[in-house]
Amino acid sequence: MYFSMLTNLTIKQAHKGLKNKEFSAEELVNSHIKVIQEKDKDINAFVLTTFDLAREQAKKVDSKIKKGEKINLLEGIPVSIKDCFCTKGIESTASSNILKGYVPPFDATSVRKIKEQGAIILGKVNTDEFTMGASTETSAFGVTKNSHDLKRVSGGSSGGSAASVASQMAMYSLATDTGGSIRQPAAFCGVTGLKVTYGRVSRYGVMSMASSLDTIGPIGKSVEDVAIILEAIAGHDKNDSTTPKIKVDNYLKNLKEDIKGLKIGVPKEYFDSDLSPEIRKITEKAIQKLKDLGCKIKEVSLPHTKYAIAVYYIIVPSEISSNMARYDGIKYGYSEREEAKDLMEIYTKSRAKGFGDEVKRRIMLGTYALSAGYYDAYYKKAMQVRTLIKQDFDKVFESVDALIAPVTPGPAFKIGENINDPLQMYLEDIFTAPVNLAGVPALSVPYGKIDNLPVGVQIIGKHFDEKTILKIGSNLEK
Repeated sequence: MYFSMLTNLTIKQAHKGLKNKEFSAEELVNSHIKVIQEKDKDINAFVLTTFDLAREQAKKVDSKIKKGEKINLLEGIPVSIKDCFCTKGIESTASSNILKGYVPPFDATSVRKIKEQGAIILGKVNTDEFTMGASTETSAFGVTKNSHDLKRVSGGSSGGSAASVASQMAMYSLATDTGGSIRQPAAFCGVTGLKVTYGRVSRYGVMSMASSLDTIGPIGKSVEDVAIILEAIAGHDKNDSTTPKIKVDNYLKNLKEDIKGLKIGVPKEYFDSDLSPEIRKITEKAIQKLKDLGCKIKEVSLPHTKYAIAVYYIIVPSEISSNMARYDGIKYGYSEREEAKDLMEIYTKSRAKGFGDEVKRRIMLGTYALSAGYYDAYYKKAMQVRTLIKQDFDKVFESVDALIAPVTPGPAFKIGENINDPLQMYLEDIFTAPVNLAGVPALSVPYGKIDNLPVGVQIIGKHFDEKTILKIGSNLEK
C-alpha cells in the first residue's frame, strides 16, 4: 500500500522525500486523490475536488525538482481549503445554497500566500453554513462524519478541514476559528489546530461571520506542520487593516527551545463540576507532563468566564445580522428574481430559500439585539462584558506565560444528538469562545482518547505569542 505510506507523511517528511527524489509530487498528489476516492463517499469532507488542477500543479513542481531548483517547504504538498475561503476560478459557497455557483475572481490572501509557496489544492472542504455551527450539520452539503466513528460528527465549523487531515485525504487544511471552529474539530478528529491572535493572519477574501472575532488558521497532523503553515500565511496585509506590522516569528526554529521554567496557569473556572471526569483526568495528565518537563504550574482565575457564552451569542449574531445583508439575490449567488414581483420580493424570496435554519436564526437574534430599544441592553452590555473578559486574560498573563485547559466538554457527539437543541450546540464552545472574545491565540493538541474517540488539550497564549504555545504543544506532543 505505497500510497498510504505517502499520505501518512508530515509536511517535513514529504518535503524531504520530494527533495531527495524518493517520490514525485505527482505520486504524492495521486496518493491523496486515491484516498479521497476511497474514503470520502463515507466521510463527506470534500464539497468540491480540483484533481486535474492539482495534477497540473504537481507536474510543475516535479519539473522544478528535475532542473535542480530549490523548493519551499509547502511546495508540492497537497492541501484542502475550507469552503468559506475565496479561491480564484474555483466555486466558493461557504456551504450555503445562496452562494451555489459563485466563482470568485480572486484568492483570499492566505490562499494566495500558500499558492505562491507552491501548495497544491485538492479541493474545497465542508463547513457549517457560513461557518455557523459546531458539527457541520448546518451545511447545505450534508454532515461530515468522524473517521474514528462514522456515526459521530467531525465537529464544526471546520469539520471538513479536520476530517480531511485526520483521514489522510489532505496533508493540512486552511480553516477559520470564530468561537472554536478550528480547535473543537481538531480535538474531535485527533489532529492539531491553531487559533491565531486576532489580526495575525489576514482575513481578506474569507467570507465573514463575525468580523471582530474571525481568525484564519491551520489544521495539521502535528505541531510542527502547523508552525510551518503559520509562518507561510502570517503577517501584515494592506487589504486587512486589522493585521498590524508585527514581525512574524520563526515558529519552526522556536519549537526546539526548552520549556523548562515556563509558568503555566490552570484557570479554575475551566475545571468546575460540569467538566466530564474523563476530560478532567486527561487534562490533569497533560498538566502533570508539563510539570515533569520543568514547567511551573499555578492556579489562576478568569472570573468573567461564566458570561462568555452569553456574550458570544449576542455579539456573534449581531455581527452576522450585518454581514449577511450583502447576500441579497442581486449581485451574485442564488436569486429568485424570475418569481419576484418587486425588489423587496427578490430579497425576501432569495434569502428565504438560500439560507438554512441556523443562519436565519442568528440573523433574527442579531437584528433583535441591535434594534432600537434593545441595543443598550444587549449588544452594548455584551461588548462591555467582553472588555472584562479580555482584562481577565491580560491580568493573568502578567504572572504566567501560557494557560492549559480542556478544548471540549467531551468527545465527538453523535450525528443528530444536538441538532434540535441550539442551546446545547452553543455550549460546545464553552472552553473555546472566551479565547476569541479576548483575541488571544490557542492551540488544540490531541491528548488521549475516551472510548476510542480522540480528545485534545488547549494551550492558550498571550497576544502574538504563538511561538510559546507552539513550543509547549510540541513538547506535549512528544
